[in-house]
Amino acid sequence: MADIVVVGSLNADLVVRSSRFPAPGETIRGEDLATIPGGKGANQAVAAARLGASVAMIGCVGADAFGATLIENLKQNNVDARHVLRDGSAATGTAIIIVDSSGENSIILSPGANARVSENDVEPAILAGAKLLLLQFEIPMEAVLHSAGLAREKGVRVILNPAPAREIPDELLKMANFILPNETELGLLARKRITDKASLEAAASVLVSRGAANVIVTLGEKGALIVGRHSKKYVSAYKVKPVDTTGAGDAFIGGMAFALLRRKSLQDAVKYGCACGALATTKFGAQPSLPTAQEVREFLRSA
Repeated sequence: MADIVVVGSLNADLVVRSSRFPAPGETIRGEDLATIPGGKGANQAVAAARLGASVAMIGCVGADAFGATLIENLKQNNVDARHVLRDGSAATGTAIIIVDSSGENSIILSPGANARVSENDVEPAILAGAKLLLLQFEIPMEAVLHSAGLAREKGVRVILNPAPAREIPDELLKMANFILPNETELGLLARKRITDKASLEAAASVLVSRGAANVIVTLGEKGALIVGRHSKKYVSAYKVKPVDTTGAGDAFIGGMAFALLRRKSLQDAVKYGCACGALATTKFGAQPSLPTAQEVREFLRSA
């Protein structure tokens, strides 16, 4: 079986580049529409697989052309897609993405078949032999909780990416070995306004006080913050010229997961994730930007 199991979303990303984001009620001109495989779950699965990890994906798509394309894309990226279901009563999930001239993005999600992922889709046998389970919040919370519980029973470490941010039960915080929000998501989860380093650290400590073992806050061009029960550590980022930040967080998570499989320390794994995330911002699109292990090695040699 796979070393990494991902239970999460698969989306068709409908992406338009524009000089800026439109104001409310405004129509502006963009470039040609691009349809690109995406979804946080699928992105993280492909990110880890491109680096050389053995990965299996659990999720749901519609019985439409988008769904067929997303499954085929997983296969082409060496992700085991046998447990991705096709639901004839729902459309494949989609994401409407605008990318501005600085590479920042604005995203609206339509969950579609991702909302049909259930506890029954995650069978104990799928986790047999796995070392890491990757979870996000683009599928129902019941499926996330069930998956984390199964992983805990089988001694599989859990990486939770709480995005899009929503209320996290303390039960889930305690089952996850690593919680990976970005700065905005952390503020929402901790119900704290983050304005500086002190408030950032205080917000991360809120999740630790509720039972989280390790909180890794991704900070974009500022790197990442690791907060545990007795420690705080900043990890610096790599400087690049961003083209599109879509998928950078997923590249980070896939890279960190791969490094943990290679028995790297948490700090070194986060540093490797930072390199993967930085590289992902230098190309357009989510999955097309995810780096290979060779690309990361060359990048680190020149960094």
